Amino acid sequence: MTPLEWDLQQVLKRNRDGSRGTQYERKKMVMQFAKDIHGLGFKGLRLRNVRQKHLQRVLTLWTSGDPGNRLVSAATLKNRLASLRWALEKMGKTNLLPDTNSALGIEARTYLPEQSKAITLTEDVLKRVTDNHVYHSFRMQDAFGLRRAEAMKIQPAWADRGDKLVLKSSWTKGGRPREIPIRSQHQREVLNAAKAFAKNGSLIPARKSYRDHLMTWEYQTRRAGLSKTHGLRHAYAQRRYEELTGRKAPILGGTPTKQLEGALKEKDRQARLQIAAELGHSRIDITSTYLG
Repeated sequence: MTPLEWDLQQVLKRNRDGSRGTQYERKKMVMQFAKDIHGLGFKGLRLRNVRQKHLQRVLTLWTSGDPGNRLVSAATLKNRLASLRWALEKMGKTNLLPDTNSALGIEARTYLPEQSKAITLTEDVLKRVTDNHVYHSFRMQDAFGLRRAEAMKIQPAWADRGDKLVLKSSWTKGGRPREIPIRSQHQREVLNAAKAFAKNGSLIPARKSYRDHLMTWEYQTRRAGLSKTHGLRHAYAQRRYEELTGRKAPILGGTPTKQLEGALKEKDRQARLQIAAELGHSRIDITSTYLG
Protein backbone atom coordinates (compact mmCIF):
# COMPACT_ATOMS: atom_id res chain seq x y z
CA MET A 1 0.00 0.00 0.00
CA THR A 2 1.38 3.40 -0.96
CA PRO A 3 1.51 6.29 1.55
CA LEU A 4 -1.29 8.10 -0.30
CA GLU A 5 -3.48 4.99 -0.29
CA TRP A 6 -2.93 4.65 3.47
CA ASP A 7 -3.85 8.30 4.06
CA LEU A 8 -7.02 7.94 2.02
CA GLN A 9 -7.92 4.75 3.88
CA GLN A 10 -7.80 6.70 7.15
CA VAL A 11 -10.04 9.45 5.75
CA LEU A 12 -12.55 6.84 4.59
CA LYS A 13 -12.54 5.09 7.98
CA ARG A 14 -13.14 8.33 9.88
CA ASN A 15 -15.89 9.56 7.57
CA ARG A 16 -18.58 7.05 6.68
CA ASP A 17 -20.93 9.41 4.87
CA GLY A 18 -23.75 7.92 2.81
CA SER A 19 -24.96 4.36 2.33
CA ARG A 20 -22.64 1.38 2.29
CA GLY A 21 -22.97 1.29 -1.48
CA THR A 22 -21.91 4.93 -1.73
CA GLN A 23 -18.95 4.30 0.57
CA TYR A 24 -17.90 1.27 -1.48
CA GLU A 25 -17.98 3.18 -4.78
CA ARG A 26 -16.26 6.23 -3.28
CA LYS A 27 -13.42 4.08 -1.98
CA LYS A 28 -12.86 2.54 -5.43
CA MET A 29 -12.67 5.99 -7.01
CA VAL A 30 -10.29 7.67 -4.57
CA MET A 31 -8.07 4.59 -4.60
CA GLN A 32 -7.96 4.80 -8.39
CA PHE A 33 -6.63 8.33 -8.00
CA ALA A 34 -3.93 7.09 -5.61
CA LYS A 35 -2.99 4.27 -7.98
CA ASP A 36 -2.77 6.58 -10.98
CA ILE A 37 -0.77 9.30 -9.22
CA HIS A 38 1.68 6.60 -8.11
CA GLY A 39 1.92 5.38 -11.70
CA LEU A 40 2.76 8.91 -12.85
CA GLY A 41 5.90 8.88 -10.71
CA PHE A 42 4.73 10.55 -7.47
CA LYS A 43 5.59 7.47 -5.44
CA GLY A 44 5.96 8.90 -1.93
CA LEU A 45 3.15 11.44 -2.06
CA ARG A 46 1.09 11.99 1.10
CA LEU A 47 -2.42 13.38 1.10
CA ARG A 48 -1.33 16.52 2.96
CA ASN A 49 1.14 17.24 0.13
CA VAL A 50 -1.32 16.87 -2.75
CA ARG A 51 -1.26 20.00 -4.92
CA GLN A 52 -3.15 21.24 -7.94
CA LYS A 53 -0.37 20.00 -10.23
CA HIS A 54 -0.98 16.44 -9.05
CA LEU A 55 -4.71 16.68 -9.67
CA GLN A 56 -4.11 18.19 -13.08
CA ARG A 57 -1.72 15.41 -14.08
CA VAL A 58 -4.26 12.72 -13.19
CA LEU A 59 -7.09 14.65 -14.83
CA THR A 60 -5.03 14.82 -18.02
CA LEU A 61 -4.45 11.07 -17.82
CA TRP A 62 -8.17 10.38 -17.46
CA THR A 63 -9.25 12.69 -20.26
CA SER A 64 -6.45 12.07 -22.77
CA GLY A 65 -7.20 10.12 -25.89
CA ASP A 66 -3.54 9.41 -26.61
CA PRO A 67 -2.56 5.76 -27.17
CA GLY A 68 -1.92 3.92 -23.92
CA ASN A 69 -3.89 6.35 -21.75
CA ARG A 70 -7.08 5.26 -20.03
CA LEU A 71 -9.76 7.53 -21.41
CA VAL A 72 -12.79 7.41 -19.11
CA SER A 73 -16.39 8.28 -19.84
CA ALA A 74 -17.88 11.63 -18.87
CA ALA A 75 -20.08 9.94 -16.25
CA THR A 76 -17.14 8.12 -14.66
CA LEU A 77 -15.04 11.28 -14.67
CA LYS A 78 -17.84 13.20 -12.98
CA ASN A 79 -18.13 10.54 -10.24
CA ARG A 80 -14.36 10.41 -9.68
CA LEU A 81 -14.15 14.18 -9.30
CA ALA A 82 -17.06 14.15 -6.84
CA SER A 83 -15.23 11.56 -4.74
CA LEU A 84 -12.00 13.57 -4.85
CA ARG A 85 -13.84 16.73 -3.79
CA TRP A 86 -15.29 14.77 -0.87
CA ALA A 87 -11.84 13.58 0.26
CA LEU A 88 -10.30 17.05 -0.12
CA GLU A 89 -13.16 18.60 1.85
CA LYS A 90 -12.48 16.21 4.74
CA MET A 91 -8.84 17.36 4.67
CA GLY A 92 -9.72 21.06 4.51
CA LYS A 93 -8.19 21.37 1.04
CA THR A 94 -11.28 22.37 -0.94
CA ASN A 95 -9.33 25.07 -2.79
CA LEU A 96 -7.52 22.45 -4.89
CA LEU A 97 -10.53 21.66 -7.09
CA PRO A 98 -13.12 24.13 -8.44
CA ASP A 99 -16.72 23.61 -7.36
CA THR A 100 -17.84 22.97 -10.93
CA ASN A 101 -16.50 20.65 -13.62
CA SER A 102 -16.94 23.35 -16.26
CA ALA A 103 -14.21 25.34 -14.52
CA LEU A 104 -11.89 22.44 -15.33
CA GLY A 105 -12.88 22.53 -18.98
CA ILE A 106 -15.13 19.51 -18.61
CA GLU A 107 -18.44 20.38 -20.17
CA ALA A 108 -21.66 18.52 -19.51
CA ARG A 109 -22.33 16.07 -22.32
CA THR A 110 -25.50 14.26 -23.27
CA TYR A 111 -24.75 10.67 -24.09
CA LEU A 112 -26.71 9.33 -27.06
CA PRO A 113 -25.98 5.62 -27.44
CA GLU A 114 -25.82 4.14 -30.91
CA GLN A 115 -27.22 0.78 -29.84
CA SER A 116 -29.23 -0.64 -26.99
CA LYS A 117 -27.44 -1.84 -23.86
CA ALA A 118 -30.46 -3.84 -22.72
CA ILE A 119 -29.93 -7.45 -21.68
CA THR A 120 -32.46 -10.25 -21.34
CA LEU A 121 -32.72 -12.36 -18.20
CA THR A 122 -33.24 -15.74 -19.83
CA GLU A 123 -33.81 -19.06 -18.11
CA ASP A 124 -30.39 -20.13 -19.33
CA VAL A 125 -28.81 -17.18 -17.49
CA LEU A 126 -30.78 -17.86 -14.31
CA LYS A 127 -29.78 -21.55 -14.29
CA ARG A 128 -26.16 -20.50 -13.80
CA VAL A 129 -26.97 -18.49 -10.64
CA THR A 130 -26.25 -20.67 -7.61
CA ASP A 131 -26.95 -18.13 -4.84
CA ASN A 132 -30.68 -17.89 -4.07
CA HIS A 133 -30.48 -14.32 -2.76
CA VAL A 134 -28.82 -13.15 -5.97
CA TYR A 135 -31.27 -15.22 -8.04
CA HIS A 136 -34.26 -13.34 -6.62
CA SER A 137 -32.42 -10.02 -6.79
CA PHE A 138 -31.74 -10.53 -10.49
CA ARG A 139 -35.42 -11.25 -11.11
CA MET A 140 -36.51 -8.19 -9.10
CA GLN A 141 -34.05 -5.98 -10.96
CA ASP A 142 -35.39 -7.25 -14.28
CA ALA A 143 -39.08 -6.93 -13.38
CA PHE A 144 -38.92 -3.51 -11.71
CA GLY A 145 -35.86 -1.78 -13.20
CA LEU A 146 -34.05 -1.62 -9.86
CA ARG A 147 -30.46 -0.58 -9.36
CA ARG A 148 -28.07 -3.24 -8.12
CA ALA A 149 -28.02 -1.96 -4.53
CA GLU A 150 -31.81 -1.63 -4.49
CA ALA A 151 -32.26 -5.20 -5.71
CA MET A 152 -30.02 -6.38 -2.87
CA LYS A 153 -31.30 -4.22 -0.02
CA ILE A 154 -35.01 -4.46 -0.78
CA GLN A 155 -37.31 -6.13 1.75
CA PRO A 156 -39.95 -7.53 -0.62
CA ALA A 157 -42.64 -8.01 2.03
CA TRP A 158 -42.32 -4.40 3.22
CA ALA A 159 -42.09 -2.98 -0.30
CA ASP A 160 -45.23 -4.72 -1.60
CA ARG A 161 -48.20 -2.32 -1.38
CA GLY A 162 -50.55 -4.18 -3.66
CA ASP A 163 -50.56 -2.06 -6.79
CA LYS A 164 -47.09 -0.60 -6.33
CA LEU A 165 -43.61 -1.34 -5.07
CA VAL A 166 -42.34 1.19 -2.51
CA LEU A 167 -38.61 1.72 -2.06
CA LYS A 168 -37.20 3.14 1.18
CA SER A 169 -34.75 6.05 1.04
CA SER A 170 -32.10 3.87 2.70
CA TRP A 171 -32.19 1.50 -0.27
CA THR A 172 -31.95 4.07 -3.06
CA LYS A 173 -29.27 6.22 -4.66
CA GLY A 174 -29.27 9.73 -3.22
CA GLY A 175 -31.73 8.72 -0.50
CA ARG A 176 -34.77 9.42 -2.71
CA PRO A 177 -37.69 7.08 -1.94
CA ARG A 178 -39.88 6.14 -4.88
CA GLU A 179 -42.77 4.04 -6.08
CA ILE A 180 -42.94 1.69 -9.04
CA PRO A 181 -46.34 0.52 -10.33
CA ILE A 182 -47.07 -3.21 -10.38
CA ARG A 183 -48.67 -3.61 -13.79
CA SER A 184 -48.28 -7.23 -14.85
CA GLN A 185 -48.83 -10.78 -13.67
CA HIS A 186 -45.13 -11.45 -14.23
CA GLN A 187 -44.15 -8.68 -11.81
CA ARG A 188 -46.60 -10.07 -9.25
CA GLU A 189 -45.17 -13.58 -9.58
CA VAL A 190 -41.57 -12.34 -9.25
CA LEU A 191 -42.45 -10.29 -6.18
CA ASN A 192 -44.40 -13.10 -4.53
CA ALA A 193 -41.50 -15.50 -5.05
CA ALA A 194 -39.06 -13.01 -3.52
CA LYS A 195 -41.39 -12.47 -0.56
CA ALA A 196 -41.73 -16.20 0.05
CA PHE A 197 -37.94 -16.58 0.00
CA ALA A 198 -36.93 -13.53 2.06
CA LYS A 199 -39.82 -13.72 4.56
CA ASN A 200 -39.60 -10.40 6.44
CA GLY A 201 -35.98 -9.80 5.58
CA SER A 202 -34.02 -8.36 2.68
CA LEU A 203 -32.29 -10.07 -0.24
CA ILE A 204 -28.97 -9.88 1.61
CA PRO A 205 -28.30 -12.92 3.83
CA ALA A 206 -28.72 -12.11 7.51
CA ARG A 207 -25.19 -13.31 8.28
CA LYS A 208 -23.54 -11.03 5.70
CA SER A 209 -22.91 -7.33 5.27
CA TYR A 210 -23.80 -5.44 2.10
CA ARG A 211 -20.14 -5.28 1.14
CA ASP A 212 -19.61 -9.01 1.65
CA HIS A 213 -22.71 -9.87 -0.35
CA LEU A 214 -21.64 -7.49 -3.11
CA MET A 215 -18.65 -9.75 -3.76
CA THR A 216 -21.06 -12.68 -4.05
CA TRP A 217 -23.21 -10.66 -6.45
CA GLU A 218 -20.21 -9.85 -8.65
CA TYR A 219 -19.11 -13.51 -8.68
CA GLN A 220 -22.60 -14.69 -9.57
CA THR A 221 -22.85 -12.06 -12.30
CA ARG A 222 -19.69 -13.41 -13.93
CA ARG A 223 -20.90 -16.98 -13.45
CA ALA A 224 -24.13 -16.11 -15.24
CA GLY A 225 -22.12 -14.82 -18.19
CA LEU A 226 -23.01 -11.17 -17.62
CA SER A 227 -20.56 -8.27 -17.48
CA LYS A 228 -23.02 -6.16 -15.49
CA THR A 229 -26.73 -6.30 -14.73
CA HIS A 230 -27.40 -2.61 -15.42
CA GLY A 231 -28.66 -3.69 -18.83
CA LEU A 232 -31.76 -5.05 -17.06
CA ARG A 233 -32.72 -1.44 -16.26
CA HIS A 234 -32.27 -0.55 -19.91
CA ALA A 235 -34.60 -3.39 -20.90
CA TYR A 236 -37.18 -2.27 -18.30
CA ALA A 237 -37.11 1.31 -19.59
CA GLN A 238 -37.57 0.17 -23.18
CA ARG A 239 -40.51 -2.07 -22.29
CA ARG A 240 -42.15 0.77 -20.38
CA TYR A 241 -41.67 3.18 -23.27
CA GLU A 242 -43.51 0.84 -25.61
CA GLU A 243 -46.28 0.31 -23.04
CA LEU A 244 -46.75 4.05 -22.53
CA THR A 245 -46.46 5.22 -26.13
CA GLY A 246 -47.39 2.22 -28.23
CA ARG A 247 -44.11 2.60 -30.12
CA LYS A 248 -40.66 1.08 -29.81
CA ALA A 249 -38.00 3.26 -28.24
CA PRO A 250 -35.79 5.19 -30.69
CA ILE A 251 -32.79 3.05 -29.68
CA LEU A 252 -34.73 0.00 -30.93
CA GLY A 253 -35.64 1.59 -34.25
CA GLY A 254 -38.61 3.70 -33.19
CA THR A 255 -39.15 7.24 -34.41
CA PRO A 256 -36.54 9.65 -32.96
CA THR A 257 -37.97 12.19 -30.55
CA LYS A 258 -36.79 15.13 -32.66
CA GLN A 259 -38.98 13.89 -35.51
CA LEU A 260 -42.15 13.75 -33.42
CA GLU A 261 -44.65 16.58 -33.40
CA GLY A 262 -47.76 17.67 -31.55
CA ALA A 263 -49.54 15.01 -29.48
CA LEU A 264 -46.93 12.34 -30.28
CA LYS A 265 -44.11 14.54 -29.01
CA GLU A 266 -46.02 15.28 -25.81
CA LYS A 267 -46.74 11.58 -25.31
CA ASP A 268 -43.02 10.89 -25.69
CA ARG A 269 -42.22 13.56 -23.08
CA GLN A 270 -44.78 12.23 -20.59
CA ALA A 271 -43.50 8.68 -21.05
CA ARG A 272 -39.93 9.78 -20.40
CA LEU A 273 -40.98 11.66 -17.27
CA GLN A 274 -42.74 8.54 -15.97
CA ILE A 275 -39.81 6.26 -16.79
CA ALA A 276 -37.30 8.64 -15.20
CA ALA A 277 -39.37 8.64 -12.01
CA GLU A 278 -39.66 4.84 -11.94
CA LEU A 279 -35.91 4.44 -12.45
CA GLY A 280 -35.11 6.96 -9.71
CA HIS A 281 -33.76 9.79 -11.86
CA SER A 282 -34.58 13.45 -11.30
CA ARG A 283 -33.85 14.55 -14.90
CA ILE A 284 -35.78 13.60 -18.01
CA ASP A 285 -32.71 13.88 -20.25
CA ILE A 286 -31.11 10.84 -18.59
CA THR A 287 -33.71 8.67 -20.33
CA SER A 288 -31.82 9.21 -23.59
CA THR A 289 -29.20 6.82 -22.23
CA TYR A 290 -31.82 4.07 -22.02
CA LEU A 291 -34.14 4.96 -24.89
CA GLY A 292 -32.11 6.93 -27.42
